[in-house]
Amino acid sequence: MRITETALSGVKIIEPAYFEDYRGYYTESYSARTMAENGISTVFAQDNHSFTLKEGTIRAIHFQNNPKPQIKLVRCTKGVIWDIAVDLRKNSPNYKKWISVILSAENRKQILIPSGFGHGFLTLCDNCEVLYKVDNFYEPHLDRAIKWNDSDINIQWPIKEPIVSIKDISAPSLLDSDVNFTMEENT
Repeated sequence: MRITETALSGVKIIEPAYFEDYRGYYTESYSARTMAENGISTVFAQDNHSFTLKEGTIRAIHFQNNPKPQIKLVRCTKGVIWDIAVDLRKNSPNYKKWISVILSAENRKQILIPSGFGHGFLTLCDNCEVLYKVDNFYEPHLDRAIKWNDSDINIQWPIKEPIVSIKDISAPSLLDSDVNFTMEENT
């Protein structure tokens, strides 16, 4: 398993080893032991599975507020997505900065997104499946979103007219949100 740091501290790209032959392949898509050997000791509590029908769909910028924020380990098992992580920790030197990575069934990459970050993605083809592990259970009263095209964050989505849910269209701007992340609580 190869783990690569990104420009945002704590956000990591994970590439599991695949063993292939004429029958197909085998991989450990997640191993707590291997992660711990690489300094990641997160215990995951829940697996989530997202299916998106249409190319050009944006799902963003989602997070779960304190006191039960979520660390996410995200992978795309069918199709291709442009995945983003945004630092929402108000006193972070990287506050409002974001990174993107292509996740696909073909490249088999995963992204580890720490608590204190928002997450989203754009589907680059029809019929995309995204699986992600989280370390805290879903808490509806803490579920939050920030407008996908927030001018303060200024994500450079590679699309002009995306398909966006009512929830994401109606989400508040970062300025108007109640995001409550800080470096001390979310590191």
